[in-house]
Formats: sequence, C-alpha cells, structure tokens
Amino acid sequence: MFRDIAVEDLMNQQQDTPNTIIDVRSPKEFNEATIPGSVNIPVFSNEERVEVGTIYKQVGQEAAKEKGLEIFSNKLPEFIAAFKTIDTPKTVFCWRGGMRSKTAATVLDLMGVEVARLSGGIRAYRNWVMEQLENLDFPPDLYVLNGCTGTGKTIILQKLADMGYPMIDLEGLAGHRGSIFGQIGLNPRNQRTFDAALIHKIKAFKQAPVVFVEGESKRIGRAEIPDAFYNKMKNGMHFFIELPIEERVNIILEEYTPEKYPEKFMEAFRLIKKRIHIPIAKQIEEDLNTGDFANAVKLLLEYYYDPRYEYTNNQYTDKQKITIQAANVEHALQQLLTYIKNDSA
Repeated sequence: MFRDIAVEDLMNQQQDTPNTIIDVRSPKEFNEATIPGSVNIPVFSNEERVEVGTIYKQVGQEAAKEKGLEIFSNKLPEFIAAFKTIDTPKTVFCWRGGMRSKTAATVLDLMGVEVARLSGGIRAYRNWVMEQLENLDFPPDLYVLNGCTGTGKTIILQKLADMGYPMIDLEGLAGHRGSIFGQIGLNPRNQRTFDAALIHKIKAFKQAPVVFVEGESKRIGRAEIPDAFYNKMKNGMHFFIELPIEERVNIILEEYTPEKYPEKFMEAFRLIKKRIHIPIAKQIEEDLNTGDFANAVKLLLEYYYDPRYEYTNNQYTDKQKITIQAANVEHALQQLLTYIKNDSA
C-alpha cells in the first residue's frame, strides 16, 4: 500500500534522498504552477479534465468518477511504463491530494511500482511556501547590485554564479527583466511559480555567508517580491554600478534584441510615451520605426530611465552604499571581486 507524506517531510527528504516528484494533474495545471523540479505524468489531458469536470457539474460525482475511470483505464499501460523509467524514489501529487493522485498511487502499487503520495497536494505545498516566506529564516547577508538600466547587473550575477558564488536571479525567477520592455521575448511567471522558485533558492543558500541579488522594485512583471525578503534586500550592502552610456546601450541591444520584436517594442513604448517630453518622444518613436534602436535606447536612458533612478540611488546611506565606476562589465566585476576579497580578509 502506498504511503502519504507531508510537505515538510518531503522537502527535508529531498536534501538527503531526493525523490522524483511527479505532478499527475493536467499539462495546463502543471504549466500554470507546480513544485519546482517536478515532472508531469498526467492522469488526464487538458481536454479530458474538462470533460470529466463538465460531467461532474452537470450529472454528478458518480458519473464523473465512471468517466474518469474509463479514460484512465485506456492509458494505463503507457502511464505505468512512464513511472517504471524513473529509478529514484517517487512521490505523486495532484491538486488537493484527492482522487487523481490516490488513483494513480493505488494502480501503481498494484503493479509493483512503489510511490508515496503528497498529503494535501499542491495546495498544501503552496501553504508551506507561504508559511516559509512569511516566517523567513535566511541568515546570509545580501550583496545587492544596483545601477541604472543597462549596467550589466544580470550579466555580473551570472558571472559570479559561474565562479561559484551564491546568487539569486530574481528576474530569472520572475521571467521578466523588470522594465516596461522586460517581458519581451520571455515567459513571465505568476506569483505562485515565483514564490516556489524563490523559497527553494533560499533553502539552497541558507548556510552561505553572503548571497548576491540584483536591486529590484517590489514588483517584477507578474510577481511581487515577498515582504520579508524585500526588506532584507533593502537592509543589505548595495553596490551601485556606473558604466558609460555607450556601453549600456550595447548591453541593452544585446540583451533585449529589439530587432527581433519591433512591434512589441513599439507597443511597450506607447505605454510610457506620455511621460516623455514631446520632441524626444517623437524622436524615439521615429527611431523605433526606422530601426535605429541604438539611438532610441540612448534617448530612453537619458530622458526616461536615468531620471527615475535617482530616487533609488538616494535612499541608501553612505555606510550601505559602494559605488563602482567602470569602463565595462568585466571591469565592474573585477572591482566587485576586489571588494569581496578585501571584505573577507
């Protein structure tokens, strides 16, 4: 007989004997939010789930169960075969630890495939995530990279991660770069997905002395940084990176690739057009239309983003703030590494 496992026990177990966590909900539910690192082996397809749900509402629970059993029976061989390819301990879950995960676990047990079932399903997991974030236990100091738009903060974070330094890429977790153009070419994630990814990063780096993050506003695309972590960021050590504007323009062009999404860039620009002095706004619009993205970016930096950044720069005390003036990203990284080395000496 399969066993039930509580969220806390499963999360603790993952540190010593990692399970393959299997989401048996539909692909649509899986894509909307799941447990990070889980795989999707669905009991029902998206269409089948809708069909069973409609029968439940229009006819009743028993009719829905019968239809669900009929659908699931037809796919049992491939369903069981998918589980047999996984050679690690396995835990299944659905929405509330209900019929789908119970049916899956029961059938697998009968076929000699050992699985556990997550008590309360993803709903219980979501409650656990929220509790962890509200009662945040995260001792490391935070080194926060700030700087005007285009100063290569994300690039530096990735270089630090490649060198083995603990780093949490909040924009990467959110699937958004944080600006009005930040969603272009990306897949913005919802709050549930962001929170889950963040808490797992927090757990992974809990024993680190220092963790690097990028300075962000509280909202990044569709997600908000939880209060406890955001307050910890505000109280961290802030590095303000300054690069020549020409270098910043090049960084933005390489990162955002506006030539691939000209219509989306124009659409995003029109959301902020009224906030820019009319002659400049007209010039930016003309540059976007003609494909002179370098000049459009330069004007956006000078007349929109940089003036708005002054507030961020002025809200920290000198004891909390270190300015890094550099010719390029590599130069800025080397100065940051020098500070880290001296600080830890």
